[in-house]
Amino acid sequence: MGTIQYGNGDAIHIEDRALAHLKVVIATKLRRNESFTLSWRHPDGDAPGRSTIWLHPSIPLRFTFDEPEAPQLNPKWVQDLMHSASSTGGISLIDEVVDAPQTDGEG
Repeated sequence: MGTIQYGNGDAIHIEDRALAHLKVVIATKLRRNESFTLSWRHPDGDAPGRSTIWLHPSIPLRFTFDEPEAPQLNPKWVQDLMHSASSTGGISLIDEVVDAPQTDGEG
């Protein structure tokens, strides 16, 4: 379970794979000097519910991962997160959708 440390606030716990994808999207938006919101459901073990934070380029941000190796990114998931980042609702941490393997109809 990775974390985002945003400003002086509490650590936000997000699964490493999801955090790796979020990091790409967040870094892209902040590099463009864009502010936006990030919303997520609280993980198991935390208080139930959901949270939203306002991300701004001037506020310190740190990503910490439990896994030492970065996962291979799913371009479709990054694209979906980028699309939500550009919406009026900001980034919503959505689940990864993995395309089913194509079958050739034989078998």
